[in-house]
Amino acid sequence: MDRPRLTAAALVVAVLVTAFVPVVGAEASYRIIVHPQVKGSQIPRTTLSSIFLKQAPRWGDGSPVLPVDQSMRSRIRQSFVADILQRPLVEMQVFWSRRMATGVTPPPVKQTDEEVMAFVAATPGSIGYVSSSLPLPAGVREVAIIE
Repeated sequence: MDRPRLTAAALVVAVLVTAFVPVVGAEASYRIIVHPQVKGSQIPRTTLSSIFLKQAPRWGDGSPVLPVDQSMRSRIRQSFVADILQRPLVEMQVFWSRRMATGVTPPPVKQTDEEVMAFVAATPGSIGYVSSSLPLPAGVREVAIIE
């Protein structure tokens, strides 16, 4: 089998295998946090999706949007992707592989809620998601998701 076919076959197998792995704790709840300079207290679900797919590069006031993701292994990310992006996590991996081939980079990834909160607090225009069970530190604020 030639190399392109082998690579494509391996990708298909990986997608199929991963599709049948149960997501442990997929019901994990999260909340959306933003840097205090971001205006507004609500964000439409569709806008949130566009931001994390890097299809909405600017806030309403024209300032840059800087989304930050959690680790691919995070239950919070699995829940966020299923709820907001409404795609399987493995599909998002393929999505970003294709986008990176065109020069679009995915949001930076942080390993913990604390790292996400620190990034959002230190980065004007940033937005992220963290566990709803954690208290929010000074320097970030929560926004509500609306339909």
